[in-house]
Amino acid sequence: MSVPLRQQLAVGSYLIKQKIKGVKKYPLVLMLEPLFRCNLACAGCGKIDYPDDILDKRLSVEECLAAVDECGAPMVSIPGGEPLIHKEMPQIVAGIVARKKFVYLCTNALLLRKRINDYTPSPYLTFSVHLDGLKDRHDTSVCQEGVFDIAVEAIKLALSKGFRVTVNCTLFQGETPAEVAEFLDYAMELGVEGITIAPGFSYERAPKQDVFIKGLDVKNLFRGIFKIGKTRKWKLNHSSLYLDYLAGNQSYDCTPWGNPTRNVFGWQKPCYLLADEGNAGSFKELLEDTPWDKYGTVKNPKCANCMAHCGYEATAVEDTLAHPLKALWAAVRGPKTSGEMVAEKKPEFTASFKKSAISEIPVKVEP
Repeated sequence: MSVPLRQQLAVGSYLIKQKIKGVKKYPLVLMLEPLFRCNLACAGCGKIDYPDDILDKRLSVEECLAAVDECGAPMVSIPGGEPLIHKEMPQIVAGIVARKKFVYLCTNALLLRKRINDYTPSPYLTFSVHLDGLKDRHDTSVCQEGVFDIAVEAIKLALSKGFRVTVNCTLFQGETPAEVAEFLDYAMELGVEGITIAPGFSYERAPKQDVFIKGLDVKNLFRGIFKIGKTRKWKLNHSSLYLDYLAGNQSYDCTPWGNPTRNVFGWQKPCYLLADEGNAGSFKELLEDTPWDKYGTVKNPKCANCMAHCGYEATAVEDTLAHPLKALWAAVRGPKTSGEMVAEKKPEFTASFKKSAISEIPVKVEP
């Protein structure tokens, strides 16, 4: 795992405190979305599909910091939209850093060179730059030529100024293990701290629905990637058990409250990825009033093909706390890349519910 020791100790201390206090539902990462507006129109993202009056909305500095305080998570991820569009983002980041929370400022990097002097290097601040592969793959993913080159130059600039930098990579249909491995090698050569990598989730608002990998294809892809990785030194910004889960070796349920989302609508139910399930007025209300039992890969067709880290990393962390030797062994050996995979749980929802609930998103339902 590529996370610095300071951050590991802070997060570990937080987790132990939750266990000692007997807290059952607690956040690990706050997903803070101060705006939906973006300067790209990516094939696998539907955030900019909102009308202009919604895209023009912004969370204020006060609202953002209140969410950080209310939630109490030790880490804050600021996705979007494109956060660097927000004129008060430097003040928002400064306020989070002052609270000694670890903030990952997610960006496509188109504005990073222009805005980088608005920020100060800190062990609590990381620029998480969106790269979905090498040049052709990434530019196709974001539906605009030249973005990869701009992002790479911005990464080099941020590193030269002493910032922590990671890469956030989402995998879509058509990937091969060899291509992904080549990209991971390149990211390591750039000198980034680590890489977050996960399969894309099929947003209902996404303009293209045929770009998402699902089910067994995800697990086979990651097994192929990790098999190559046995001879490489990639720094993947995930727990060992989440990586083992991606390779089909762990059977996990989602922990949606592990990564709660605060956006321009309020606290989003139940998670960052499902945008049409309603919103809560406070974090307390989110925890207490969300029907958590309705969600998960076997319970809800909207969740059927999800293996995203925002839902399953928290589960893997819980498993790590409960079974530290298993986690250590997974870290030492790496994800298992051969042999049988764990059996998939059969869906509890019906085929008739599938169609009405998720419109055109295909879901395979076991008989």
